[in-house]
Amino acid sequence: MVGWLPGEPIALDRLADPAGTARQIGAFITALQQIDPTGGPEPGVHNAERGVPLANRDAQVRACIADLEGQIDTRAAEEAWETALAAEPWDGPPLWIHGDLQSGNLLVNRGRLTAVIDFGLLGVGDPACDLRIAWNLFTAQMRAAFREALPVDAAMWQRGRGWALSVALIALPYYQHTNPVLASISRRTIDEVLATAG
Repeated sequence: MVGWLPGEPIALDRLADPAGTARQIGAFITALQQIDPTGGPEPGVHNAERGVPLANRDAQVRACIADLEGQIDTRAAEEAWETALAAEPWDGPPLWIHGDLQSGNLLVNRGRLTAVIDFGLLGVGDPACDLRIAWNLFTAQMRAAFREALPVDAAMWQRGRGWALSVALIALPYYQHTNPVLASISRRTIDEVLATAG
């Protein structure tokens, strides 16, 4: 139980149908994007800049890669980041994004997804931001099901991979001595991104 909602944070070993859950999360993202974004808050300090163009995160990401020398494969991280930066930027209208889709904000009960919580980083911007869950939680099979459930092209998928990498690279040095759960999620995300071509 989380507050008054039944369920507990999602974990892969708690899912009755992992691929089905990935498709459900894809459907949630699609539904969120279909809400009229008029008047929605653009990315800013209030939502940790979630939804900005990836290029806006470049200096901070590169500084964090340098800080992680000896802890991760920094050369591979730089290559993955440059691949994401090279993807065609979002040129559509800003769409609604949750901004923080990760295991602590998804609840399951009896093996089924029951809630998405914590909308504190909600805003409108590049929808690729919400794809980062594909690397911060999902297995390869779930990632494939998730991608099939979404209206995404190759550029958006690469930007989503870049979002996953950038958030993890920034979070790891910040949390590694203070929050082992978030540090672990960050390490897993980096490993998943670097193990996949896109």
